[in-house]
Amino acid sequence: ALKMFRKEETLAMRNKLIGKSCRLFYSDDPVKIVKAKGQYLYDENGQQYLDCISNVQHVGHCHPSVTQAATAQMELLNANARFLHDNIVQYANRLAATLPDKLSVFYFVNSGSEANDLALRLAHEYTKHEDIIVLDHAYHGHLTSLIDISPYKFRKLTGQKEWVHVAPLPDTYRGVYREDHPDPAQAYADTVKDVIDKVQLKGRKVGAFFAESLPSVGGQILLPKGYSTKVAEYVHSAGGVFVADEVQTGFGRVGSHFWAFQLQGEDFCPDIVTMGKPMGNGHPLACLVTTVEIAGAFTANGVEYFNTFGGNPVSCAIGLAVLDVIEKEDLRGNASRVGAYLVDLLKQLQTNHPIIGDVRGVGLFVGLELVTDKEQRTPATDGAAQVVRRLKDKRICVSTDGPWENVIKFKPPMCFRMEDAKQVEKQLCCTPAHHRISHRTVMYPATTAH
Repeated sequence: ALKMFRKEETLAMRNKLIGKSCRLFYSDDPVKIVKAKGQYLYDENGQQYLDCISNVQHVGHCHPSVTQAATAQMELLNANARFLHDNIVQYANRLAATLPDKLSVFYFVNSGSEANDLALRLAHEYTKHEDIIVLDHAYHGHLTSLIDISPYKFRKLTGQKEWVHVAPLPDTYRGVYREDHPDPAQAYADTVKDVIDKVQLKGRKVGAFFAESLPSVGGQILLPKGYSTKVAEYVHSAGGVFVADEVQTGFGRVGSHFWAFQLQGEDFCPDIVTMGKPMGNGHPLACLVTTVEIAGAFTANGVEYFNTFGGNPVSCAIGLAVLDVIEKEDLRGNASRVGAYLVDLLKQLQTNHPIIGDVRGVGLFVGLELVTDKEQRTPATDGAAQVVRRLKDKRICVSTDGPWENVIKFKPPMCFRMEDAKQVEKQLCCTPAHHRISHRTVMYPATTAH
């Protein structure tokens, strides 16, 4: 067995050995987690925490069906994916059954970042165009190529490249076009058309429009229905392709559909879809799926593509087990029922607490946006941080997102229950900071929008 250090020793060793930019949750007073099961985490003292953060452990921490599948395949074979094996084709076939017919060619990799980097390569190869359009505040991964198309990152680093163009985030709570607009989907889609026009005026050509199907880092945003369909029309007319990043949102998290892009309607189908985080329930497994035509252009360049670990037998056995659990345990249905219940509880809180500016979500993808002023919608950044700390004290793990870190996000394992949602609401309601906030919103300094 591996040696178990005291928490203080572990933290001291981490501070010495691990890069400081690799930050921990609750960095002021980290929680040391040594065990997990389902939607619960356990620290070194056996204290149980409700996990509202881990969307990666999609079907629940340490699910026995997944761990058994991994162990059984690892004991039999794990080899380079260039050897012929059943698991990769069985897994691709199962995934294909969840997707529109035209998305039929798969490339397996190890992380969402790898999948999105490969999507850039395929888009460039197929269209022969360089320029990429992304949404404001987007994050698509940590590789250099993806930092370049992630405003969330590049604005803090080297800045915007000339081949990258940023369209407004379709946020109907805080954006240019809000909930009172008669057709926000069309209005926001037209902002993408404006970007395309400006690109073409410069003599440049659009290769791809890249967007999360539900922007997560942007603040748990729900795209107006019809937006993606219209954007795809504009992008295709310009000779580009539509890339849907499902790394955070795929595999039934939205409940009603297997993929979040399907919320846009049956008439919408991306040209490339990337997927990652939940695929392996914590095992590194990711994928890109595209059309025969786009894959053909990638093959035609004559350069072989292989990925040493991508699609290996163990990874695919795990992926197949995850799909089985989603189906057998009706986790999509659970996401719909529990997610709707959680949103309803949070909206009830909103009526009594002025700090809650907006509650939004679909399935188990939920955001609670905190503000210091409901009229001005001033982000309550400090207030959100304080609520996160208070919930941690109550042994509930949440975190924040959004450009101003004022959106408390809920993306728990899909086995999250009604009782768990009620526990969150109960602790939010009785958190001392929350009561004070509700009576004196001015206790937090306003954060200037930018």
